[in-house]
Amino acid sequence: MTEFEQQYQRVKNDRGIIAALDQSGGSTPKTLGLYGIGPDAWTDDEGMFSVMHQMRARIMQSNSFNAERVLGAILFDGTLERSVSGVPTAHYLWKEKNIVPFLKVDKGLADETNGVQVMNPIPGLAATLATAKAAGVFGTKMRSVIKQANAEGINAIVDQQFEIGKEILAAGLMPILEPEIDINCPDKLAAETLLRDAIVAQLDALDADQQVMLKLTLPENDNHYKACVDHPKVLRVVALSGGYARDEANKRLKHNLGVIASFSRALAEGLNATQSDQEFDTVMNTTIDSIYNASAT
Repeated sequence: MTEFEQQYQRVKNDRGIIAALDQSGGSTPKTLGLYGIGPDAWTDDEGMFSVMHQMRARIMQSNSFNAERVLGAILFDGTLERSVSGVPTAHYLWKEKNIVPFLKVDKGLADETNGVQVMNPIPGLAATLATAKAAGVFGTKMRSVIKQANAEGINAIVDQQFEIGKEILAAGLMPILEPEIDINCPDKLAAETLLRDAIVAQLDALDADQQVMLKLTLPENDNHYKACVDHPKVLRVVALSGGYARDEANKRLKHNLGVIASFSRALAEGLNATQSDQEFDTVMNTTIDSIYNASAT
């Protein structure tokens, strides 16, 4: 099998979580602050991302961050360009740890219209995808946000996600489509129903040989996205923590069969730059174990 086929079979068949290590400019200072590093640790964006990479590398190098419980990891483009233990990051994940690498490709969100934020244009997407493919990346991730139960807005988000997703498929990569619903959406359940129905309609229209992955906010009703989990055009459904604390995210995840975690903030909860390697690894082990167990339903 090719490397891509090996990665495909691993994502399709194996248990585990997908770590979201793709915080970009807007969320990075908050992430580092929770990790115990303030803005006085850098003088410009490049310095900030270098500090962020040190945190990400420490997570990836942890003995608890292993293929037994971690299936994949989503990377920021700056992370892809850097190395871990002297090895290019995607290569380190796959060759050293048997963890499937993904790449965040969106360039942030447009202003809110019709209760949603679609993605900004993604300039140079074709070149980014070619670079990712050459680096051994298996798939991509791109995020939109739904803030209101507005059918026109939700349809626009889903249309955009699938349109760009087809470009990613044509480049030989697996897209993770992430139409996030804000957990503070005032009519979250109605938004979830509109989203599910729009996604299923798009899935039904895909070609027979096309599959995508979905990254969705944990729903109000158990197994709300079962039609997506069971759909033959879906390789895997993963859940984002979306601002829920880890315990609440895990509790919700356990009640959604066939959905696995792809947490970011909930994954890094409790980690601190001042911890010894042993302390850091102990926290990582407890965290990954709890999220993995919640995903194994």
